Amino acid sequence: MKALHVSSERSNTKAPTGIIGLDQMTGGGLPLNRTTLLLGGPGSGKTIFSLQFLVHGAVDCQEPGIFVAFEETSERIIANAKSFGWELEELNQNKLSFIDAQPQPDLIQSGDFDLGGLLAALDAAVTALGAKRIVFDALDVLLTLLPNPATRRQQVYGLHEWLLARELTGIITAKMHQDEAGPLEKRQFGFMQFMVDCAVILNHDVVRGVSQRSLRVQKYRGSSFDENEAPFLIGASGLEVNPSRFVSRQALKVTNERVSSGVLRLDTMLEGGYYRGASVLITGAPGTAKTTIAAAFAEAACGRGERTAFVSFDSDPNEVIRDLASVNIRLDKFVKSGCLRMASARTITGSAESYLARIKSLATEHDARCLVVDPVSRWSQSDNDSNVHGVAERLTDWAKANHITLVCTSLINEMTSQTEVGSSHLISTLADTWIQLSYLMQAGERNRGLSIVKSRGTAHSNQVRELLLSDDGVTMADTYTANGEVLMGTMRWEKERAERAAQEGVEVAAKLKHVNLDAEEAELEVRLKAIHVALEAKRVEKALLASTTQSREGDLSRGRSQMSELRGADAPKPERKARQPTRKARKP
Repeated sequence: MKALHVSSERSNTKAPTGIIGLDQMTGGGLPLNRTTLLLGGPGSGKTIFSLQFLVHGAVDCQEPGIFVAFEETSERIIANAKSFGWELEELNQNKLSFIDAQPQPDLIQSGDFDLGGLLAALDAAVTALGAKRIVFDALDVLLTLLPNPATRRQQVYGLHEWLLARELTGIITAKMHQDEAGPLEKRQFGFMQFMVDCAVILNHDVVRGVSQRSLRVQKYRGSSFDENEAPFLIGASGLEVNPSRFVSRQALKVTNERVSSGVLRLDTMLEGGYYRGASVLITGAPGTAKTTIAAAFAEAACGRGERTAFVSFDSDPNEVIRDLASVNIRLDKFVKSGCLRMASARTITGSAESYLARIKSLATEHDARCLVVDPVSRWSQSDNDSNVHGVAERLTDWAKANHITLVCTSLINEMTSQTEVGSSHLISTLADTWIQLSYLMQAGERNRGLSIVKSRGTAHSNQVRELLLSDDGVTMADTYTANGEVLMGTMRWEKERAERAAQEGVEVAAKLKHVNLDAEEAELEVRLKAIHVALEAKRVEKALLASTTQSREGDLSRGRSQMSELRGADAPKPERKARQPTRKARKP
């Protein structure tokens, strides 16, 4: 028996339904010990809703229940319920009872008719089972047998009083046709919506050829509730309602932890990568490498040992793995190890809600910490823009609530200008980081460019980088500008080559100038050395001249002395003393 678990606290005044999303919308479930009216057209899910309510009460809340069938037989209902994993035959022993109350096809009314006999039989069943919940499925089938509206009103009010007297939490289902018009009180069973404490309307429409289901809580006495219409699906375990926002949502736990994008230079532009649990949007025209950037993130996550789910709407998983290997992104080994779960959503048919339910189921089953959806823009092909935006919003909320790092790609029209890329179906307003990939057409070629439009909570580069894909992997070139224009590809290569040639010319000229200066310096040094030699020679010559002059004067003096001796000349007489003059005195 598959139990239905819903993460909502039990209220003393409400009965949990076990329907995911509905209990959040109503703040805990349907009104306890009161009556709820469930309206919807054919195939809208009224019987499934009612069964899920009873199964959840019997299995998870220990509240036995009774199902009164006015249209289908209990055997058919039990058989159909097996497709949802509900083994009603096991519960039919002491937790759930089915009562067939279908009118016979050949029934002919004679005299007055009322529900007294049926209610008397139900009294015994409620007492024997200890029932707390009860469902009257397709009560309108029985009411059509009554002769006039006044009698119908009387019988329904009597049923309502019977439910209140026994403090049973009841559901009454009835058909509502979309073509019904006019005031509510004048419709066939409009009076019932005024009588009950809670009314829920199920809608089933076809939009653009795609089936869409929605649910709305019309009224809920004594309690606040989400009044907006919410889409729902009938999935493997019953109804699953997806309200746009949970009524009571606990504050999310945030972290400063970073996870790598898988591209080293992109991590640098983001100051370390994406935040853990963030939602990332990668937009671009076809062929701009959106899938490649997303796959690089998946490869890095698996490299850290984090379980990752990769959902592709464009290609088969085997094709994706093959194509990514050409840029050295190897996902096959992680698929074989079980760390990476790849799935193709091309086989999923239905509305965007169907896509959302499948993605959530896949990620939950895989216990994924990282999720890649490539691309979310495909949802717009199966739904209207407003509904797709709501689905994207719920996907983002769900990922954050489960601390899953979400990376989504989205396709934009190649001819759309850069200011028009944020169309209504994108999650650009919800994404924490938005990376824009684009083409730059120059010199007859296309080159890929990458820029970061926004990244909440972190500084990031505002430059447009050239995105390079090669056998060695994914990287980005430094920004290169010339005359105020960003150059990429061949034009960048030619400009760089011209600058290198010019630089080489400058370097050669500088070297030649250096050689010339060295030659001139050497010439000057030679001339300076010759001058030094000449100066030294003059100094020597001057010293020799002085020495020669002094030697000649000495030789001449000695020669005169020798000649005087040879001639026998007298010896030199001693010099006389000088006489002092005397002064005679004058006679007077």
